[in-house]
Amino acid sequence: MPCRMKVPAVAFLLGAGLACDAGRHTTAGFRLPPDGDSERGQAAFVQFGCSRCHQVVGADLPQPTVQPPVPVALGGEVSNRYSDAYLVTKIVYPSYQLASYPRDQITASGKSRMPHDYAATMTVRQLTDIVAFLQSRYTVRVMQPQYYFR
Repeated sequence: MPCRMKVPAVAFLLGAGLACDAGRHTTAGFRLPPDGDSERGQAAFVQFGCSRCHQVVGADLPQPTVQPPVPVALGGEVSNRYSDAYLVTKIVYPSYQLASYPRDQITASGKSRMPHDYAATMTVRQLTDIVAFLQSRYTVRVMQPQYYFR
């Protein structure tokens, strides 16, 4: 390919890649500060009353007390690592995308049973630490390759 054609082709590909960016609707540029502290996050998790409703796999927390029980357990094995953006959204806007549990167990009046005021009451430091705590409780399941013989 002549050099004159390479420059427009590269410019086109870069432009096409930028055009695919969904702006504020993508996690591509979302980053929390890297200094989240899991221990402070666990303390904030309890302070905000999250442990009244949620169990966290492998964490030493008070047992949930809310009735009816919330079936959403946090932590454990997952097939893909959750992004910080995903966890932040679940905390500050829990009704955005409801978990795939029976709706009557996780909703009240069509919205998540989880309180919706964390965006107004939680500091960025507390949010960063809670996300660090939750991230420390998830492990990615190693998928074994499937071999088929004929």
